[in-house]
Amino acid sequence: MKRVLVAFPTAWDERQLAACKRLGERYEIVYASPRAEDSPWDLDVLGWVERTAREHEGRVDGVFTSSDDPGALVAAVLARRLGLPGPSPDAVARAQHKLVSRTLQRAVAPEAVPRFERVDPTRPGGGLPPERFPCFVKPIRAAFSLLARRVEDAHALDAHLARPAAHNCLRHFVEVFEALRRAHTALDADARGFLAEDVLGGVQVTAEGFATGDEIVVLGVVDSTLHPSGSFLRFDAPSCLPAPLLRRVEDVTARVVRAHGLSDTMFNVELMVDVASSAVHVIELNPRMCGQFADLHEKLGGTNGYECALSLAVGERPPRLGGAGRWACAVSRPLRTFRPVRVLAAPSPADLRAAEALAEGVLCWSECSAGEVLSDFETLEDGHSARYGIVNLGGRDAAEVEARLAAVEARLGFRFVELARDTHGQRDAREAHDGCDAACGGT
Repeated sequence: MKRVLVAFPTAWDERQLAACKRLGERYEIVYASPRAEDSPWDLDVLGWVERTAREHEGRVDGVFTSSDDPGALVAAVLARRLGLPGPSPDAVARAQHKLVSRTLQRAVAPEAVPRFERVDPTRPGGGLPPERFPCFVKPIRAAFSLLARRVEDAHALDAHLARPAAHNCLRHFVEVFEALRRAHTALDADARGFLAEDVLGGVQVTAEGFATGDEIVVLGVVDSTLHPSGSFLRFDAPSCLPAPLLRRVEDVTARVVRAHGLSDTMFNVELMVDVASSAVHVIELNPRMCGQFADLHEKLGGTNGYECALSLAVGERPPRLGGAGRWACAVSRPLRTFRPVRVLAAPSPADLRAAEALAEGVLCWSECSAGEVLSDFETLEDGHSARYGIVNLGGRDAAEVEARLAAVEARLGFRFVELARDTHGQRDAREAHDGCDAACGGT
């Protein structure tokens, strides 16, 4: 049995690994502290790497993470420090630095890369000419849609960059990345700043797979459904794109992954596809797996994403693909509120087990507790919503998936009080039930 150290573990790691029983027969999982969500912005990451390396040297066979920040680059550095398999820290840093990554993407897939340029925060409108608006603005180094949004004009861009959250991002969020970049990579490119890019139209998809020394394999392509604000409402597999567009997505994905020099790692590439024009554009490359999609791949194709990730971590070839899964369709449904709410009721452990028992292969969990107020949309999520739970499941067809989603969400029993302003500017409360209430962004 191989022993694998999980750096900056996430809730997905724990839930998916526990559900995929056969992995427990091949791997002993060791979770390092802290968890990804508990990692402070001022973490002494260089000290953490050295302490963790001393503690586990000679005692583990691989290092793994599904965490974007700070996990991916930390895991690559730690694996190299321990002499274990893993991607090059330089390759991971290139992928995570959005300006460097865009430049590499443009060199190998120019037709799939929107116009982009660095924003100058010292100049009005970021120094962009009026014809560059509207545009999409995002930090050069960030994660999970943090501070990424469309701005309509120069005034909107200035207001966005003047927000305290933007200053905190530039001052604090990138500190761990910058420390690792300077100490453990040859990348000479500061990550503090913002990019402006063309606004892309179409449908959003994610191609996920793995890279080895001699091949790039796409496990699957997942469709994303977005709220008008840009928040993710659901992820469906398999993709509904026609076969020629899927082949184009996979071709662009392979070219982009190779350009960064990624190997011995999972990856996911987010893309925007205009079905009418057949245009495919890269949104970004993430040099890690998406833990949220691991069981979706298994439900459809029989191979769990964590099987591939752990194989790569210990230097083994991932399992051959081409098997058959249990279901024809699979979905991952984040449960969100788009308005501030207080949680009246959240599922107990018994409720969660009962919801999962409604059908084979259901995974769900709660991310809130009774009495909690969900209102911090700016720093914890995408700026427009707060996620309070997740449901993953499969079905024989779309109709069965929808029926199971409805049954599972009803059994979970979330209940909220919506916090709103009355006519006198005071807080009042209105009750909202379950994830299907409009206040909570249900579909």
